[in-house]
Amino acid sequence: MTALTVPARPQEDASLRPVPWRRMAWVTWRQHRTALIGVAALLGALALGLWAIGLQLHHAYADAIACRPASSIACSELVFSFNSRDTFLSSGFVLQAIPALIGAFVAAPVLARELETGTSRYAWTQGFGRRRWTLAKLVPLALVLTAAAGAFSVLLSWYYQPYIAATSQNLPLTGWSPLSGGLFDLRGVVFAAWTLVAFAIGGLTGMLIRRVVPAIVATLAVYAGLAFAVGLYLRQHYLAPLVVRNLISPPDSGWVVGQWWTRGGLFAFAGDRDADGMPPMSYLQQTCPHIAAAAPTAKPSPGAIVRCFSQHGYTLLTSYQPSSRFWPFQWIESGWLVALSVLLIAATVWLVRRRAA
Repeated sequence: MTALTVPARPQEDASLRPVPWRRMAWVTWRQHRTALIGVAALLGALALGLWAIGLQLHHAYADAIACRPASSIACSELVFSFNSRDTFLSSGFVLQAIPALIGAFVAAPVLARELETGTSRYAWTQGFGRRRWTLAKLVPLALVLTAAAGAFSVLLSWYYQPYIAATSQNLPLTGWSPLSGGLFDLRGVVFAAWTLVAFAIGGLTGMLIRRVVPAIVATLAVYAGLAFAVGLYLRQHYLAPLVVRNLISPPDSGWVVGQWWTRGGLFAFAGDRDADGMPPMSYLQQTCPHIAAAAPTAKPSPGAIVRCFSQHGYTLLTSYQPSSRFWPFQWIESGWLVALSVLLIAATVWLVRRRAA
């Protein structure tokens, strides 16, 4: 009887002694060592590249902030040198694909390949059992990959430190908020948590679809949807944002959630304002014609606009998340991502035990 002709619901032989967890972990390593070595090679190559580029980036930043006087041509050239470095990686969005790739190409095939070929039926008759088989495949791999992602995020935090520190300098340096969508997911403990949830999504989709290629596609789609939903809608509500009045220049290191005008306690310019929060030109011409008259030759100063509109009873409200909330946001997001991962892995184990092979 071959693995493909075993009955759909094989009876687990009670006379067989359960395979020790140590041996099951060894089997998992033998089956998935190629994928683990591939992940190690990918992260290792990226680490070497980031280390080499990061050294140059840190040196360029140190030279730019140490140059005096800041208005000299030599200092301007050093600032330009820093701002022109590594524009491909500076926003961080490229490296955010790493957890998705791990979930799709490592986690999704873990169960899907054996369920697709039917070899799982044979394993369930050899003292593994469905629950132990699923746990032995998912848990060790999840722990190893999460630990590797955590170690890699330490390097990412070091690499992007000049961009975070640049926001506090009185120089035209290209800087990013610690809470910006591109960098927040790569620093601290969140990167490892996103890798874990990507792995859990891949394991569940592999079990549900039972075909490797469709499971890979589904994992990428689900992970991308979750990441976009969190970055665009959920993260900004972890803690109530601060709301300030007539803030001309929001803190560069803070995350501006929104800006709007009010008058007499009601919204002004509802659905009819510029993308940067400033009032539209039609209202500017009516309320502050002297500022609007200079607009064709020079962009109006936000400070002048705020002061002028304030004299006419308007108030500019700005809601933002201060950069000091970086670590609270990190722990909040990591906490619910880990909880979601545990729930997804538990659901995968339950479905393997309930569904026919």
